[in-house]
Parts: sequence; C-alpha cells; structure tokens
Amino acid sequence: MDKLTFQNAAGISAALADRWHSPVTAALFEFGIVAPQRVAAWVAQVGTESAGFTRLQESFDYKPQGLVDTFDKRMPAALASTLGRQPGERMVPMDRQARIASIVYAGRYGNGDAATGDGWRYSGHGLKQITFRDNHRDCGHALGVDLVAHPELLATDDTLAARSAAWFWYAKGCNVLADRGDFEQLTRRINGGINGLEDRRRRWLLAQQFIHA
Repeated sequence: MDKLTFQNAAGISAALADRWHSPVTAALFEFGIVAPQRVAAWVAQVGTESAGFTRLQESFDYKPQGLVDTFDKRMPAALASTLGRQPGERMVPMDRQARIASIVYAGRYGNGDAATGDGWRYSGHGLKQITFRDNHRDCGHALGVDLVAHPELLATDDTLAARSAAWFWYAKGCNVLADRGDFEQLTRRINGGINGLEDRRRRWLLAQQFIHA
C-alpha cells in the first residue's frame, strides 16, 4: 500500500498520510494484516477509533445524554447531568473527563475501583484506543514496552500507536472476520459493541475503493 493509496483509502490529508504511512504499513506487515480485505477493514475500523488518524487518547467530552447513550448503566442520568458538557462549555474540562473515565471503566479487566483512577489511567490509547489495565499489560508484553507503568506511550509514540492497533487486531482474531466480510461482528470485536457502525461502514466502503487485489 503506497502512501497515496493509504491517504485515499483512509480519507485523510496528505500531512496525516505523511505521518502515518510508514508506521501503519510496518505494523500491518508485522502482524500479518496484508490481504486487501484485511487492510481495508483495518483502515476503516482504526479510522473511526482514532477520529480519522487524529486522536491517540480517548475523549470523554460528551453532553449528558451522550454519556448515558455511550455508557448506559455505568453512567446514571443524574450523574451524567453534572459531569457532562454543560451549557456554555466548549468541552468537558479534563478533571471531569478523568472522573467520567474513572467511573465508567472501574472494576473491569484489571482496573481497580473508581477511587484508584485506573479508568482514566488506562482509558483508550493509540490508534485502536487500547483500553483497560489488562489490555495495556498484554499489549505491552507483545510490543516489548511497559504499558502498565507508561500507558501514555501509546499516545506519544506513533510507531507504538500503530503497532498496538495491529496487535489488537491480530490478538482478537480479526483477520478471520475481515475475510468473511462480517463487518458488524468485526465492529463488536473491536469496539465491544456497535458504536459508530455507520461511520465505520462508510470508511470501509471508501477503503475498498482504493485497496483491492
């Protein structure tokens, strides 16, 4: 996949293609994501996860209803009304974003309770948004870095950001789903649900126009 193909398939600017082409192509090769249908699906899914290859750390900048819609029972409406973006705010302040993450990601996949701050510490990082302590640990083992002690590396090192996304895809068996063309199940494997499915499908259709055998 040359740089122009990647740029067109991902629907990104030339500057972003310059930034990401080398880390992405190296990561895809490392983890065996090379067949056209796999690459197109990966570019689409990662495109949504990273807001078009622009975001390497998860945002919790939601309006109150957005918090409820996204996190369901983990974010009761009464709490969302105080933590979500308020009228007149351009974005949710980072201290409140940290509280949101610590609450909704508490007590799962190796994270401690809300008071530990693990939900914020191990919120999404990298192009795939690797989330939770256990996933940071496993990803770090695979990539040869300590992501439990330094989860922020996935948001500050483009090579690690791309490798982490390719590792997750490989580790979760996503090639098989891409080969089947089962995009909804692939989304569930990547996201844990079907958040952003419409955007993911749009990106997938675009990517397939440029990445093909």
